[in-house]
Amino acid sequence: MGFVGAAEMAEPMLELDWRAPFAIDVRVTLGVQGRGKGDPTYRVDEAGAIWRTSLTPDGPGTIRVLPSAPVTYSTPAPAPVSTRVRAWAWGPGAEWLLDALPAALGFYDDDSGFDSAAHPLIRDAARRHPGFRLGRSGRLMEALVPAILEQKVVILEAHRAWRILLSKFGTEPPGPAPRGMRVFPDPRIWRRIPSWEWHRAGVEGVRAETIIRAATVASTLERLLEVGHEEADRKLRTIPGIGIWTSAEARQRAAGDPDAVSVGDYHLKNIVGWALAGKDRSSDEEMLELLEPFKGHRHRATRLIGLSGGTRPARAAGSGTGPARYGVGGPQRRGPRMSVRDYRKF
Repeated sequence: MGFVGAAEMAEPMLELDWRAPFAIDVRVTLGVQGRGKGDPTYRVDEAGAIWRTSLTPDGPGTIRVLPSAPVTYSTPAPAPVSTRVRAWAWGPGAEWLLDALPAALGFYDDDSGFDSAAHPLIRDAARRHPGFRLGRSGRLMEALVPAILEQKVVILEAHRAWRILLSKFGTEPPGPAPRGMRVFPDPRIWRRIPSWEWHRAGVEGVRAETIIRAATVASTLERLLEVGHEEADRKLRTIPGIGIWTSAEARQRAAGDPDAVSVGDYHLKNIVGWALAGKDRSSDEEMLELLEPFKGHRHRATRLIGLSGGTRPARAAGSGTGPARYGVGGPQRRGPRMSVRDYRKF
């Protein structure tokens, strides 16, 4: 869909024109906030602009972010790079969303101490993606609820539940948001969703109860973004039903934690093992051992592995002892794929 100008809308609009002092791949950086095709809180329009909705501390808001190509200046020294980003926002949360945009695009991402040269695949991925950054949304509950929905289920099942719940209990977004978008429900609404509505969304009791527990202490959870990453992890995991995987998934998006590894993920350990050691199957312990050279930035390393396209080391053809090369591939699948369950039929 096209963008509707402010003059055509009754909703007031705020605008930001920001030149970041570094290269940003906006789609890659913000893309992790989307939860599958048809996410009611995340859309990309025909112009390539990203739409997001959020329940900010000031109320609901909608933001549209339009990236441009990085700009390189002509100087005798190594050329500095910047990226111009334009954004428009609507609703009570408009100002908050615009103020939070630089952080969401990685302005506070500190990669000091990260040695991409510790593995050639990581080094090559970092070179090919200079605009990759770790952003932080600043909204923990909005990252935590979908992470809980993704616990121990096929991702399509979790995304379906997210769409159903947001469509039913989310609110209309302010401004000219694309059709079907919704704003994340208030914690009070999450606490009051009846059991049959969870069932209709395909969410069994364990995940529903975990979300309700988190919503009960939502204001306390949001304050965890003001403490260190380790302390936030520790306190998150005191909530029954939230373990190391869920905590990491939420903190990656809300806080931009560069070291939050999704231990316990069904696929990640095999992807890392394949990419860094050429192993078809790996354990979480083996994954952590392979990521040890990147301690402090292990999530950054796994993101770069993902951006590399699932590559793995392989020997040059006809050479059993020659230097390793890198080719596109991924861990071989063994056994049947997990099926998409539908609790609504139970």
